[in-house]
Amino acid sequence: MRGSVARVGAVFLVALPVASLAILPAACTTSPDTRPRGARDAPAPPLSGDWPAYGGDPGGMKYSPLAQISRASVGRLAPAWTWETGEVPIREKGTRPGNFQATPIVIRDTMYLSTPYNRVVALDARTGRQLWAFDPRATDAGQVPNGTGFVHRGVAAWSDGRSRRIFLNSRWRLIALDAATGAPVPGFGAGGEVDLVAALGQSITRAHYTNTSPPVVWRDLVIVGNGVADKLSYRGDPPGVVQAFDARTGRRVWAFDPVPKAGEPGSETWEGESWRGAGHTNVWAPFTVDAERGLLYLPVSTPGNDWYGGARKGDNLYAESVVCLDARTGKRVWHFQTVHHGVWDYDLPAPPTLLTIRDSGVTRSLVAVPTKMGYLYVFDRVTGAPRWPVVERPVPPSDVPGERLAPTQPAPTLPLPFAKQGFAESDVIAFTPELRAQALAELAKYRAGPLWTPPSLQGTIAMPGNIGGSGWGGAAYDPATGTIYVKATNSPTLYKLIQPPRSDSLDADYALDFRASVGVRPAPRRDTADLHAPPPPADLPINAPPYGTLTAIDLHTGAQRWQVPLGDTPALRTHPALRGVTLPPLLGVAGAPGPIVTAGGLIFATGGGDVLYALDKDTGATLWSAPLGQRGYAVPMTYSSGGRQFVAIATGGGAGAKLVTFALPAR
Repeated sequence: MRGSVARVGAVFLVALPVASLAILPAACTTSPDTRPRGARDAPAPPLSGDWPAYGGDPGGMKYSPLAQISRASVGRLAPAWTWETGEVPIREKGTRPGNFQATPIVIRDTMYLSTPYNRVVALDARTGRQLWAFDPRATDAGQVPNGTGFVHRGVAAWSDGRSRRIFLNSRWRLIALDAATGAPVPGFGAGGEVDLVAALGQSITRAHYTNTSPPVVWRDLVIVGNGVADKLSYRGDPPGVVQAFDARTGRRVWAFDPVPKAGEPGSETWEGESWRGAGHTNVWAPFTVDAERGLLYLPVSTPGNDWYGGARKGDNLYAESVVCLDARTGKRVWHFQTVHHGVWDYDLPAPPTLLTIRDSGVTRSLVAVPTKMGYLYVFDRVTGAPRWPVVERPVPPSDVPGERLAPTQPAPTLPLPFAKQGFAESDVIAFTPELRAQALAELAKYRAGPLWTPPSLQGTIAMPGNIGGSGWGGAAYDPATGTIYVKATNSPTLYKLIQPPRSDSLDADYALDFRASVGVRPAPRRDTADLHAPPPPADLPINAPPYGTLTAIDLHTGAQRWQVPLGDTPALRTHPALRGVTLPPLLGVAGAPGPIVTAGGLIFATGGGDVLYALDKDTGATLWSAPLGQRGYAVPMTYSSGGRQFVAIATGGGAGAKLVTFALPAR
């Protein structure tokens, strides 16, 4: 049942659909009701200047029809206002905020966003003045186990035409807030919140159940996935059940478990009934919905253990699959598995992008799925049929005891990969002969090869690495030209397996050695050698640039229109080993955040670096840039308020985290 496919020669096509802890206290602070009228009045349909959902629209195109900021005017773009989170590590709780990764939503002059510590804040979209803030006290349960610090990427909004609610999924809680005041809605669940693990059918460690991506709202349903830290792997770790709740009452309406149980389609792909102990297989990334058809598109992640599948032989549906559900019932409509029996942490990280094109006079509704492998899969939105053939290609086997990989992996024939795949001698850093020699010596310690070269006890250099290819920032789509824009990271990861000591949170024969990394540590230069000097500040990447790119793909033909380096890596430019070396104008930057595109002919993106760029959507040329002073590790957004178009981006982390906005000078 590999991806619901039917074989035609060496080509595989998708078949037609197969339907088939105590509650923590909360705090809310408000300011006097001097907010914009749009925040007080009964909701109205979204305005063209709004950004009402995480991806701009429910289908996640990340497109805005605004054109006040255009190719002609973008050179005058200037800072408008900023807002700071003010969040710091809390020593007594052992918590720390991670990167500020939120993409705000804007509805009728009011902006809503989440902070790393899961607070929800409402701001005047014209000035950045804080209107209210709600603190779910997510830090009371201690640090999240993901290793990155607290992160959260956004909130969702719902309205019944008379009032509006803002929904936050914070750890194991789904919370409904009054959009006008920030107070929890009494009639939703118990005191304004629902326990997300109460109906999972098993006892779990709540602190291991997390949420970083916003909910999805469809009609009167609020739909949520969940996150589970990759380093956790034990029988009974949190499952990846996707749940839908009534937006008015909090009643659970349906649930979909990406791990099929006895007798269900796909259970046979978990040999030896290994589905019984399977965890993870969750939807941590943002996801999308076809609002008109009521079809939900889930990017499903890897089962535990992410790098060793000896205890879960088989293809492991519906892991690492795009799964289309009926949003009304949670029933599966179709699916396609992009990785069989995954051991590379190549989970689907990005929201599937719902789009429409005109093809030979016919309107086609499609879904484009960016992947960590650097493939962009494109399917018919309703049937799941691939727009271009997908072939199954033989891949190398594993020699790790007890492991058995799938003999083939799928590959779309179009579009061509948007990220570098595989690693070889030709990929190593070569700024100087000495650096190349050092990189080759490092490479010789490990295994390397084409895409799908498996993790090993020796250590395997895999390209793309564990953040992609595409990261959670995903793609942006321009409906005017049928072009999709995808950010890629070209940064390898060292997959070295070890036999770990058993513990309550890691019970596996083999697991990833998180201490292992690959890079080049240059010897001190002879002209600057000092026996008492500290070593160089950091390793250099083992691979040559670009470390990040932006690719434009024509979805009429599947051809790449252009590809350019996106962002820069300043630490390399100031590295002592590269003093006097001529470097490319842009090295590109590794990072998960993706772009947005506007009717003004512009793409806005940081790529995960410390500069916000505006690029010409037709050529990829940089038309404007602004140093942010710190990393902008978020997807930007744009909106209109008070007659001005703004561009906003979350930046930094910890005490210095702030939201930065830009606009044209006021007249």
